[in-house]
Order: sequence, then C-alpha cells, then structure tokens
Amino acid sequence: MSEMLTLGAFEEASELVKKVTNDTKLIYSDYFSGICGNRVYLKPENMQVTGAYKIRGAYYKISTMKEEDRQKGLITASAGNHAQGVAYAARAYGVPATIVMPTTTPLIKVERTRAYGADVVLYGDVYDDACARALELADEKGYTFIHPFDDPAVATGQGTIAMEIFKDLPLVDCILVPIGGGGLATGVSTLTKLLNPKVRVIGVEPAGANCMQVSLRNGKVTELPSVNTIADGTAVKKPGEHIFPYIQKNIDEIITVEDEELVVAFLDMVENHKMIVENSGLLTVAALRHLDLKDKKVVSVLSGGNMDVITMSQVVQNGLIARDRIFTISVLLPDRPGELVRVSTVIAKEQGNIIKLEHNQFYTTNRNAAVELRITMEAFGTDHKNRIIAALEKEGFRPRAVSAQL
Repeated sequence: MSEMLTLGAFEEASELVKKVTNDTKLIYSDYFSGICGNRVYLKPENMQVTGAYKIRGAYYKISTMKEEDRQKGLITASAGNHAQGVAYAARAYGVPATIVMPTTTPLIKVERTRAYGADVVLYGDVYDDACARALELADEKGYTFIHPFDDPAVATGQGTIAMEIFKDLPLVDCILVPIGGGGLATGVSTLTKLLNPKVRVIGVEPAGANCMQVSLRNGKVTELPSVNTIADGTAVKKPGEHIFPYIQKNIDEIITVEDEELVVAFLDMVENHKMIVENSGLLTVAALRHLDLKDKKVVSVLSGGNMDVITMSQVVQNGLIARDRIFTISVLLPDRPGELVRVSTVIAKEQGNIIKLEHNQFYTTNRNAAVELRITMEAFGTDHKNRIIAALEKEGFRPRAVSAQL
C-alpha cells in the first residue's frame, strides 16, 4: 500500500468517489464567522448519502482490492459511519459485508447499516472492543478486513475532501478536521500539505478521547486506558499505527473540546444553519472558539450527521439549559391562596414562559411557614433569565437556582 497517499492516488480517488458521493460544496457561515473573527466555511459531509464522509474511504479501499479478496466477503468494525460506508460500497460491488459495532452505537446507525444489506454484530462498549472481535471473525471466516482508519487506502479516500475544499476555496488558510483514529485527518492533512504546505491543518478531538494528542505528545502511538465522550464516532482509545507518521508530519495542532461545548454547538448549528450534525462532526465547530487566528479563511469539516432522535432530544435539552434558555428556580411561599398568582404575574410581566411547576407541600412540617414551588421556564438567554430573577427578588421572593429538569 506504499503507493497510497500520493498526489496521483488522491486524484484517482477523487474521480472514483464521485460515483457514490454527493457534491458537498462549502457553505459560508455568517454566524460562526462573527463568533470567531474569521471567514468560516462549512464542509457539510453530513449531507452524504450515508450521512457521513466515510463512504469515500470505504469505496476507494474496496475499489483498490483484488476481486478475489472482495469475493471472500468484507468485514470491518465501526462506531457507525464507517459501517454504513462499507455496507453501501459493498452493495455497490455486489459483495457481502459483516460489520461489528459497539453495543453503545446509536440505533439509527445500526438500522441504516442493516438497510444497506450488511450483517451487523453488536459487541463491546467502544470501537476498540468491536475491532478486536472483527479481527477474530476475519480469521475464523476468512473475510477480508477493512480497517476504518489505519489504512493508507482508506485515508486516501477520505482525503478527497481536501481536493474539493481547494476547488471551492483555493486560498483557504486553515482546515479543521475531526480526529478519532486519524484516517480522515491523515488524508486531509497529507493532501493539503501536498497542494499548499502553508495551509494550517488543525485536528480536533474530544477531551475525553484525546488519543492522538497524547500520542503526539509522547512521540509514539499511545492507547488511552478508557474514553468518555458523547462524540461516539471519535471515541477511540488508540490511533492508527500505519497512519501515525503522516499525522506527525502534517497536522499542525490538536485542539480538544469538552462535551458541554458540543451540546451548545449542536444548538447553534440547528438554529443558524438548519442542519443536523452529530457530536463528532461538531468538534470542528466547537473548536472555532479556540482558534488563535483572525481574519483568515477557515474550513470546518462536518464529518457526519447520523444522530438518533433520543440522543438529539437530550442534546437539545442540555443545550437550551447551557444557554439559559431553560432554567429552574425554587421559591418558598406561605401556603395560602393567591401566592402562586403573585409569582406567575411577576414572571409574565418579564415575558418568561412557564413550562413546568412542582408544588411541594411537605418541604417543612409547618406548611403555613413555607411550601416549595419549583418553576421551570423558558427565557431568551442569560440576560433575560437574570431580569426575571431580579424582578422576583424585587417583589420580595427569594428565588434559588436549581438544576433544570424537563
């Protein structure tokens, strides 16, 4: 595979993947440009047919394989997006595929993988467990294993994203790319440096799964003892051995992002761009606030959009709470008629919208002294929340902030 990750291979891959990919042209973002002081463009790989960029590497890898290896049947491990890419590409070539996925994989990713005709095996809590099982099955059944990231051919396919970025924005200054195991970052950074070494390529990892950052710091591939992040697509304990030298050479910087930042980024993306982007795909959006750059042309790669509805609802709720768009207060009132009206009138005058009330008469043994009223309400943001609380205090109430629960 030494011929991979060359300019010729990237050009070949760019033509081949057009057979199965959508044209995800860059989208200029006024909103994110204003936030970070740069001209921000989004590369919406969440709009691919499989909902993620992974179709690129999977299809190119399968296209470079010998026919006899394809006919043995394909097997891979994936947290979801590579699974769909391999399943889709295998169907295009008319060969069977088996996918081993962590038991924690969102249901939508499991069902879509099956819908493309692949057999799905659920195993382990994280990608690394699933990968070990896939390798065992490959030995037992004689399948051809396709690594989701530690493969130069797969990385070459993923790097076609950079080719498209340069076509849309030839004078790009910086590209932000998510990192899990490193396949996408390898392809994008290598081709970027081949085309223009002056362009900065910044990798972005979850703070709870920063295996590449730790490996670069140690100067060797390092396995984390565990990972903990809502960005399931990048929840990888150990980066790829084969591709690590490319990362060392071509990635300029690693930024890590906390899960709380991804929650807020999801809300920003939905409200300002009307797009669903999964948590791993939001890494580069959250990283915009960490950039030490100004007045540069920056591209954020949105790697995927496969998020199940339950996860989506949880992220939206937590995003609203994080932005003080939803909050809960506790107020102690004497247990007598008219007190609830007094409180609600103050809130109404400040245009707060009550969405939940909890009345606890057993807060103390003396109900006449105090009962507890917990009020969950909507606000426009922190300033509005503070105005509501100040108005309640002015009327003699003593509101106490408590954890919001819907």
